[in-house]
Amino acid sequence: MKIQNIDKDTYRKKTNLVMVSFVALLAALAILFGSILIAFFGFEGVTESGSTGNFHLNVLGVILSLIATSFIMNKVKTYPYFEDIMYVWKLKQLHHHIYRKLAAIKTKAEQNDHDSLLILAFYYTTQKQVFILDNNTLTITSVQKNINELYEKAAEINFGIDLNDFNIDLLNKY
Repeated sequence: MKIQNIDKDTYRKKTNLVMVSFVALLAALAILFGSILIAFFGFEGVTESGSTGNFHLNVLGVILSLIATSFIMNKVKTYPYFEDIMYVWKLKQLHHHIYRKLAAIKTKAEQNDHDSLLILAFYYTTQKQVFILDNNTLTITSVQKNINELYEKAAEINFGIDLNDFNIDLLNKY
């Protein structure tokens, strides 16, 4: 995965619009599906407790709307508008994958393993990028400290780190 430059303001606008659209579509479809299900299978009268007895149909409408909305989002995520959002989403998935192996990677990095240092450099650099995009300023200083320490270590042992050399397959040996 190659690091891309993402405009923070554009990313935030797109992300907010997609989230609001997703929630609005989910709500509208839940009402639509619930109404259709009640119209065909619902009870007409109101019970003594004031309930219509159609709760299960409303829940089914919400489930159907979730399925439909997920299907729609799965289809539109390949559109160019979603490139920045999908890049960050895939990056976050990769962060989780690296995090699960982080202890082993750090152990090998202490032994001056070039691939481990490259993975850590990619991890910390992209983590900083995601934190900036998501306005997570609380932990960015510790990430920057990790980046500085890593590059100092690489300079001490004369390892060149080019983030373009990072490949997901490097994680397979951990």
